[in-house]
Amino acid sequence: MLCMMEPFDRPARHRAMRTPNRSPGVVLRALALVAVILLAATLLAACSGSAPAPPPTPAPVATLTPSPVGTSSSIGTQEQAVAAVQAQTPLFDGFGPKRKDMVGQAQWWEAQPQGGSTTPTGWTVTFTTGWGDCPAGCIDHHSWTWNVTGDGTVTFVSEEGSVLTPEVLAGLEANAKVPGAGGRATAGPTCPVERPGDPACAPRMVAGAVLIVRDGVGKEVARVTTDQSGLFRFSLPAGDYTLEPQPVEGLMGTAAPMPFTVADGAVTWLDVAYDTGIR
Repeated sequence: MLCMMEPFDRPARHRAMRTPNRSPGVVLRALALVAVILLAATLLAACSGSAPAPPPTPAPVATLTPSPVGTSSSIGTQEQAVAAVQAQTPLFDGFGPKRKDMVGQAQWWEAQPQGGSTTPTGWTVTFTTGWGDCPAGCIDHHSWTWNVTGDGTVTFVSEEGSVLTPEVLAGLEANAKVPGAGGRATAGPTCPVERPGDPACAPRMVAGAVLIVRDGVGKEVARVTTDQSGLFRFSLPAGDYTLEPQPVEGLMGTAAPMPFTVADGAVTWLDVAYDTGIR
């Protein structure tokens, strides 16, 4: 009902202000009337005002959907193809792309597109290491080659070149960067009479070796099956572990369990040796 109140007669207020010599009672009544007029004006303003605006509705939080694994877009560049092979072994962590303008380059990778250079369906990735007078082009070379399809499937193709010396292999292992464990599964002897330096008698890589890693309480924490390169990699946090090589068909001796420790930020190298039975 206050909102429907009619405004008071403005001339009455003027009269009160125009007669300052009136009696005190008249003055008090005039002041009271002014107070009532001010109160009425305040109520009228409140009634005519608009309701406060509701708080804004917060915008929905955007969610990111990861790209599906195994699609044809998972491997779209040569760098991604190289990374897919490097995920198989820490042996190539220190390799960079082949540079024609670099003199003395001793370790490099090359990735050739398959199915056309514009929209390749896959990549042929080769890692090469050289040694012996590399400023002049390296006397000896050793290379590994894989095929990498668009969906990320990695298939070993070949290993060829001069026999890796212990010094060269140690240098490759020293350049590993990603912490964990890695190594090679080999089988020997391959000749009845060993002939050092003869590629035909070098230990051969073992394909199909199932390698199981157990933690300090015996729980299986990782496993891998080697391809024909014999190379493997485990991404493991620092701790104590045991590698348990499983029997491989066609080989007489199975490598013994190997306790090992992964230090924080380091790579532990494991040489898994199977016995061919050749004597």
